Amino acid sequence: MDEFTGCTVLGQNQSSRGRATTVEVTHPDILDKTDTVVEITIASHYRFVEMVGAVADQLTQLAGFETENVDWVGLAVRESIVNAIKHGNQLDVSKPVQVRFQLTDEKLIVVIRDRGNGFDASHVADPRDPENLLNPNGRGIFYMRTFMDDVEFSTHQQGGLEVRMVKHRPTRNGGFHNGGS
Repeated sequence: MDEFTGCTVLGQNQSSRGRATTVEVTHPDILDKTDTVVEITIASHYRFVEMVGAVADQLTQLAGFETENVDWVGLAVRESIVNAIKHGNQLDVSKPVQVRFQLTDEKLIVVIRDRGNGFDASHVADPRDPENLLNPNGRGIFYMRTFMDDVEFSTHQQGGLEVRMVKHRPTRNGGFHNGGS
């Protein structure tokens, strides 16, 4: 993959063990007031989870999030990617997972799309319920909802599930835009 150099970076990797990975950075000055967009498409394989997580970590650090929030956003992004690979695309490496990071002057928006059949997020069991405490599944969505300011699940018009997560950026005086945390 190419190194982030500023203006536009496109990298592509094709191998027998995974499909193409493309990264595009569409604005040179991440600290400027204009939007920065990073789009990544990965094959449905766990080996790419950390790569996408590292992008989330870098963006949140550059955006001025405190270390704790950098970690929480990274965890939410990694959990969403794992869900897209495992539950959405059923580990089918021919199905892509698309990730879009948009950094505005007020917030970080992360959109993750799989090619699965989707699900009703209102029917996901609460991992804090006593009967679910020993169940190793079901924590990813809980983490996403806990660590991000807003999480929405929707069916994409061209198929697949789309998860949209928002984290408000810290202000210069130590608060958060729009009541984020």
